[in-house]
Amino acid sequence: MAEKVKARAEIPAEDRWAVEDLYPDDRAWEEDLARVSALLPKAKEFEGRLGESAQTLREYLDFEDALDQQVEKLYLYAHLNMDVDTTNGTYQTMQMKAQMLYARLTEALAFVQPELMAIPEETLAQYRAAEPGLQVYGQYFTMLLRQRRHTRSREVEELLASATELAETPSNTYTMLDNADLTFPSILGEDGEETAVTHGRYASLLESRDRRVRRDAFHSMYSTYEKFANTIAANFTANVKQAVFFAKARGYSSTRAMCLAPSNIPEEVYDNLIAAVHDGLPAMYRYVALRKKLLGVDDLHLYDVYVPMIPGSTKKIPLEEAKETILRALAPMGADYLAALREGFANRWIDASENVGKKSGAYCSGSTVGHPYVLMTYKDTLDSMFTLAHEMGHAMHSYFSNKTQPHPTAGYRTFVAEVASTCNEILLTRYLLDNTAEPAEKAAVLNHFLDTLKGTLYRQTMFAEFEMQAHRRFEQGEALTAEALNEMYYRLNELYFGPDMTVDREIRLEWARIPHFYTPFYVYQYATGISAAAALADRILTLGEAGVAEYFRFLTGGGSQDPLELLKLAGVDMSQKEPVEAAVKLFDNMLRELEGLAG
Repeated sequence: MAEKVKARAEIPAEDRWAVEDLYPDDRAWEEDLARVSALLPKAKEFEGRLGESAQTLREYLDFEDALDQQVEKLYLYAHLNMDVDTTNGTYQTMQMKAQMLYARLTEALAFVQPELMAIPEETLAQYRAAEPGLQVYGQYFTMLLRQRRHTRSREVEELLASATELAETPSNTYTMLDNADLTFPSILGEDGEETAVTHGRYASLLESRDRRVRRDAFHSMYSTYEKFANTIAANFTANVKQAVFFAKARGYSSTRAMCLAPSNIPEEVYDNLIAAVHDGLPAMYRYVALRKKLLGVDDLHLYDVYVPMIPGSTKKIPLEEAKETILRALAPMGADYLAALREGFANRWIDASENVGKKSGAYCSGSTVGHPYVLMTYKDTLDSMFTLAHEMGHAMHSYFSNKTQPHPTAGYRTFVAEVASTCNEILLTRYLLDNTAEPAEKAAVLNHFLDTLKGTLYRQTMFAEFEMQAHRRFEQGEALTAEALNEMYYRLNELYFGPDMTVDREIRLEWARIPHFYTPFYVYQYATGISAAAALADRILTLGEAGVAEYFRFLTGGGSQDPLELLKLAGVDMSQKEPVEAAVKLFDNMLRELEGLAG
């Protein structure tokens, strides 16, 4: 019999994240929704007046900041409840209401940016100098002035704002299809019993020592996506179309330029990443050859990529044991960091159990209106422990930014969002290597670290290259059919995995199960993030307290400066290729160490 996946109601309260820290119940949320909705018309009281005085400008920005916090809280509660049970109609409705509220807010404030842009820069400078209350909005003004040439007339801005909710349709459609509607054929598990294939279980099935289980899970997953390939391709194309629409409307040269602009990231950073990783592909090809050798197979398939090369790395690590190990590994970060970690572990920041309808994957919702929330499905594996360390890195970044920064600068940009998380993973790796005497156990940790770099540095760069190619093709007038997307993705797998990999036909459909593609040009930041994190972890361990102090300047910086500048405060310059090249070299060095242990 297939193992039954629990319903959400069957998960004990102590194993769920504490959404009641936001609202005690759904009724309180509904009441607050009505109250906040009634505040939106007040924005019109400021229309036409933003440039009249420094005091009026400050009053408006304070009003908008307070309103943003309240809308964020409403949306957070709705989406947290929705994500742990996407089949629940109540929370589907609440999330739609929250999205509609956000769209109404955007529309109500559509007059703001054009009106602020009409104020001469000299006048804005005078206002900022005259009104101390405007100092907290310094970064806001910096980013606003950068957008001057991409801001349209009031009428056009109102139209673009009203299109925001419509633009979210492809992403919302994909979420419902992928998490609530798609089901995958069951397979026979290692014990010969029928086993359900779910998003939450797929990774552990691909780590099975039984190759037949890996192969069957792989076929179960992709045979299902193949049935819906044309529908998913049309939906993916719709998401590209909405991005192209906004890029053209705002006068950007491409969707990539538009998506990188808010963080002030030069497109060369994206290109440098792909070029540096391409230069490092020989190390990836050696990794594939070693994996083939250690697994003892004549043909290495893509369903063989996730099973540990070292058998000992399949040992069970219960959640509480993982928490204690993470605390020991992150001790170099100091007492304040460890205290915050313990608070998160003890006070239900984490939702780690599997249940029917729960959103796949893992994330940290680092809200600026409450403590962070971590979603994952913990599976008692080394990989799950690293996932927990990763997501708690996000949580710590949000916690310390919120604690240090005022609300307008508490939120950090996505370019640096993966730095603190992967820094945690690297410190955990170093701790395990330093405290592991047995060669087999050390090999297992090296195996995991190489798989992390493979997945984050190489694989995410491959995703980034696919995304870049797809958007460029559409912008050049080419159709993004399922066949075209499949072929493009298949060729990239051939390039990135090299001659020792048998590139299975099914992998051409993998693009169809990557939810991050619905947030255009996001994934490259995983690769740049781990590159920066490797440099920061090295500085923490090498420089001690001085390195930690530098790191905390970044960790507490929130969005007070541009991402590249925040990283420079901690000693890392991501405008250059060197951090990515150093990450490739780290992969190469660790690979050589594992090759030596493997003989």
